[in-house]
Parts: sequence; structure tokens; C-alpha cells
Amino acid sequence: MEQSNKEQPGHDLQASLRRLPSVDQVLQSEAARKAAERFGRAAVTEAVRDTLAAAREDMKAGAAALSAQALAERAALTLEAAERSSLRPLFNLTGTVLHTNLGRAVLAEAAIEAATYAMREAVALEFDLSSGKRGERDDHLRTLVCELTGAEDATLVNNNAAAVLLVLNSLASGKEAIVSRGELIEIGGAFRMPDIMARAGTKLVEVGTTNRTHPRDYTDAIGEHTGLLLKVHTSNYRIEGFTREVTAAELAGIARQKGVPLVNDLGSGTLADLAAFGLAHEPTVREAVKDGADIVTFSGDKLLGGPQAGFIVGRKELIARINRNPMKRALRVDKIRLAALEATLKLYRDPQRLAARLPTLRLLSRSLDDIAALAARLAPKLAAFAGPAFDVAVGDCLSQIGSGALPLATIASAGLAVLPKDGSGSALADLSARLRALPMPVIGRIEHGALILDLRCLEDEERFSANLSGPDA
Repeated sequence: MEQSNKEQPGHDLQASLRRLPSVDQVLQSEAARKAAERFGRAAVTEAVRDTLAAAREDMKAGAAALSAQALAERAALTLEAAERSSLRPLFNLTGTVLHTNLGRAVLAEAAIEAATYAMREAVALEFDLSSGKRGERDDHLRTLVCELTGAEDATLVNNNAAAVLLVLNSLASGKEAIVSRGELIEIGGAFRMPDIMARAGTKLVEVGTTNRTHPRDYTDAIGEHTGLLLKVHTSNYRIEGFTREVTAAELAGIARQKGVPLVNDLGSGTLADLAAFGLAHEPTVREAVKDGADIVTFSGDKLLGGPQAGFIVGRKELIARINRNPMKRALRVDKIRLAALEATLKLYRDPQRLAARLPTLRLLSRSLDDIAALAARLAPKLAAFAGPAFDVAVGDCLSQIGSGALPLATIASAGLAVLPKDGSGSALADLSARLRALPMPVIGRIEHGALILDLRCLEDEERFSANLSGPDA
């Protein structure tokens, strides 16, 4: 009798497991039939098998058996989650407008429309419609870029790191490239300028010191093996105090005197004077060309406000040498990006409406009063989402441009500060996780014991509110 009692739980479990529907029974349910129309029968069958296996393990832990319809619904949810793109749209409330980890520039509507059109149709990518012969894809942007920068010629590749690599390899492979020690930068993802120079086949010659470099440092280093002088925008840091750098104009004079080209890598290059939008001045590409650089490189997806690209502008004969490099083909951009870039660049022809039409400049120049009013309207909704364990306050904060542009400059902004009433750091981490788990994730920053949601980049108030208060919130 005692042995029978001990075996009873196992006997009941086996009986319950036998009551689970078979794969075929689940596939005959209404939910499975609908899922098969969307995902295909083979995918649904595999998902049902996995769901049944998980249900068996749950039942061993004490869970009840599920119906065929419930199992099919679980399988469908699994397929929906797998189908969802990992490149999910989100609310960037970090306070960094051009956030590298969040995709940098948001494209203008004109660029989105142009890219969509290029995706839907065959286009004259490398075809000259006037002659009926093969054309060059760079021709779609060359005239426009030269117009906006004052350069003799232009070409482009898939990002600015590629632009620097291609220029160095084309103009100084097997030769020396002279650069100030204070400009040997490392940026995100452990990208180091010396490493790029080595891959380009260029020998690095460092001059000056970390904080001070003089014109004579360059002139003393130039010799028969010098391929070029390189000036690098220090991007994400500034050296302050007892400093000296050789300006681009000074370097251009040295380069001309010695008969070697000057390459000026602006990194996050801008085509517009940011001072006109209430921001600190950043050297423009036109200024770099006017200062005498033979080649200027800059990004497309940072201050320019377009898709990822690396522009190379400068002297015609040097651009021709760069374009003859076999590496150019490996680094070229496709029709979608070209279409988006062309539409973005055309916006610069109308400076008066540029900030209204280009998201990057619109967000950077947004009125503080508008942002503060938005914060006041959203505070009660965020408080309801956060719950009684948190206090939510409207407050001032500081935004930054991001992506290496003006690293010390901040922009007065406003947002919401969420503080746990018990001062718990784990509570803040849990709240951040809840915000990231929303249908449209919300990304802020934790600072001084509070979760800060900087609202500079929030333009769709209605969608944000619905996201906080929706059924899945």
C-alpha cells in the first residue's frame, strides 16, 4: 500500500502528459491555421513542437495541461517575436542627439522618400541617359557636393573611416604620413588612427607632443619619403590648458612649400555654420577647403544629417588618383544611400528652411521653452507608469550633439528626472528595464541617482503617451 502511494504522483503526471494534444491536433486549431497563413505551415509545425516540449517541462513543475488552441497561440507568439526586427524603433531620450549606438542622424523626409523610390524602381545608377553608355555613380552627387563645399572634385565611400583609409592608401602607400601626437585619436569601437594608417600601408610619423605641436615639428619631419601631412579632428575629446596646435591654414602653407599634400580629416563634418542655429561654431567643410587642404574627408551621418557615408573632396588630380584605387569599388555606396544623400544635400541649398526640414538641425536648435512645456505635460503620465515607489520631477538638463562633434559643448534642455523613494539603485535599473521592454523602447540615462529622460529628441508626444499607457505597459 505504501509503495502504491509513492508511485501515485508519477502516475498522475504521466496521465496528464498523455492529455496533451498531439502536434496534428494543435495544427488543426483555428489559431494554428491563422498562424500558418502568416508564417507558413513548416515554421508553425516546428514552433508547435517546441511549444509542446516546453509545456511538458512546465507540467513536470506542476503546471496544468493546455488546450490545442492555447498551445497554438503560444507558438504563434513565439513566431511573432522571432519575426520582429532587432532594429526596433525607439525613443532616444539619452540627451545625445547623434547617438552612435542608436543610429546617429534621423533622416529627413525628403531623404526617406528618395530612398524608398530608389528601392522600388530600377534607376540610372551607372548609366548615362544622355549618351546611352555606362556612367559613374559618383556623378549623381559630384556637382552638388562641389557646389556646397567649394572643392574642385568629390567622391564618396561607405563611411568616413573608409574615406581616410582610401585616401592614405592612394596617396601615401609605402610612404610616410606626418601627424601630430595630439591628434592620434581613438574613437568608438576601439577605432584608432594609427591602426588605420598601418592598414593603409602608410608609415606613421608622429610629431610634437600630446599637448603642443609647432610648425617646425612638421617642417623638420618632412623628407624624401613623406607622402602627406595629416590633420585629424580630435572628435570626442579636447586638450585644454598649456596647448598649441598648428592650424589647418598654417599646415596648408607648409604643405605647399614642401610640395606634399595636406589631408584634413574633419570627422563629423558640417556643411552649415552651427553658430547660425545658436550652437558653438564647428569648422565647416567649405572652411577647410578654403584654408588650403588638398583633401578633406567627413561623414554623412553626423552633423550633415544624412545616411552613413564618407565624403572625400579636394583637388581634381588627387581625387582622380583616389578613384583609380581598386579599393574604391569595395567601399562604394549603393543606390539607396546615394538617393538619400542627394535629397539631404539638396536641402542645404535652402538655408532659411534647413533647420525645419533636416531633423538633426531641428533637434539641435529646438526651443528650450517648448521642451520644458512638453516635460510638464508628460510628467503625470510617466509618474503613473513608474508607480508609487518613484518621484517624477520636471527639471533642467544638458544635451550634447554626439558622434564626436563639439565634445565639450552642451545645449540647455529639459526633461524628467525619476528618483526611487527608497534611493535604491536596483529600483532604477528595474524601471529602466521596464522602459526598454515597452512596445517602443524608451532609452534614457542614469545620472546622480536618478533616471533622466531628456526630451530634446522627443517629437511625437501622442505616440510616446500611448506607449506608456498602452495595454502592454
